[in-house]
Amino acid sequence: MTHPSSPVRVGFVSLGCPKNLVDTEIMLGHLKREGLALSLDPRNSDVIVVNTCGFIESAKQESIDTILEMAEYKKHGSCRRLVVTGCLVQRYHAQLRDAIPEIDAFLSLDELERIVEAVKTDLHGAAADPGTGISGAARALYDHRQARILATRPHLAYLKISEGCDHPCAFCAIPSMRGAMRSRSLESLRLEAAELACHGVKELVLIAQDTTDYGRDLGDGTDLPRLLRTLEQVEGVEWIRIHYAYPNRVTRALLSAIAESPKVCRYLDIPLQHADANILKAMKRGASRPIFNSLIAGIRRALPDCALRTTLIVGFPGETERSFAELCRFVEEARFDHLGVFTYSHEEGTAAYALKDDIAPARKQERRRQVLEIQGRITLEKHRALVGRSLSVRVDGLESETRMLLTGRTQYQAPDVDSRVLIADGKAAPGDLVPVLVEEAHPYDLVGRIHSA
Repeated sequence: MTHPSSPVRVGFVSLGCPKNLVDTEIMLGHLKREGLALSLDPRNSDVIVVNTCGFIESAKQESIDTILEMAEYKKHGSCRRLVVTGCLVQRYHAQLRDAIPEIDAFLSLDELERIVEAVKTDLHGAAADPGTGISGAARALYDHRQARILATRPHLAYLKISEGCDHPCAFCAIPSMRGAMRSRSLESLRLEAAELACHGVKELVLIAQDTTDYGRDLGDGTDLPRLLRTLEQVEGVEWIRIHYAYPNRVTRALLSAIAESPKVCRYLDIPLQHADANILKAMKRGASRPIFNSLIAGIRRALPDCALRTTLIVGFPGETERSFAELCRFVEEARFDHLGVFTYSHEEGTAAYALKDDIAPARKQERRRQVLEIQGRITLEKHRALVGRSLSVRVDGLESETRMLLTGRTQYQAPDVDSRVLIADGKAAPGDLVPVLVEEAHPYDLVGRIHSA
């Protein structure tokens, strides 16, 4: 039990994507500014906050399981208050309220700054619930003036350049939660980047639902290339990485901005979702395998050393053996550096929900396994070609499982989702950029040692 004069201890569980993590960091900043103590252990927290994900069925289930797990600490731990926020709340507030009475307060995506109100209340009396009026998609947009405490490695930060999405993708419920696309100003992003750099951040990962759509709503000519040129002027920032690019918005101007910059990583994350023309049409995305092959060839001509990442969906309604084979051929041809695969999730409120979910779950999983097997062979071939080469590696710190090896990444590897470089010999501090001689290649890791450049 916390002594009456002690600050309230708040534990956080953040689920889902980096965009959700930034929301968590903003809430942590507000709590810290108000003098509340942040706890790493929910068992010893007076208040637990769960920031949920509601993207697909597996994410929703993980969020619900986590809420129920944290609710147990109200019975068997120090927790006296449970606050839930995030996309699942935006989408299913009423259902969560009725189904899980252990939740004391809800917070919508428009109310992140009210986290203090949701937490710092009389824990012995009736609790205020800022989220009682949650309705519809979010509309808020944070800026550089928001308090923020990084939950990432000290040298790394995600920079959310816009919120929401205007794409009509048939499988996606994000617009119903996050709302229409709205961009932050160049100046707000520059000021936040400068503040992050002052606190030791060397790598900025640009995130949004679609980073390449940035600035379109501002109506003043602002776009992603202009943002890159603005951010590369920030002293202290050494790497700028682009995530979540939309394929038909990877323009010559964007590729030129990347090619001309000494700070923008030669790396593009372009979620393509599929390669069969009929499936892409049903997804309301368009394009085809030949169109995507042409796009990739154009990127590689402009940026010969650019690492490409994509994500795909298997098991979408109507995905025949023929359309799946088309996808597999594309993966063989494209030879991505990194690739992730989701199985289709039948989400209410999406255009695809009107279609029959006609692929059995086991078949979806088998197709996912097949695509990852193809990509695994490609990745291993690419990794083997690096043995004997010296790579510039940004050190992230000790490897989380053994705590014996350093781990890091090249500019061609994004944090948490891509392969890593394990450093078996040599000393360096997190954030350092060091030369590593690659000595071993594995499907998901490279192994090497720091050497004299």
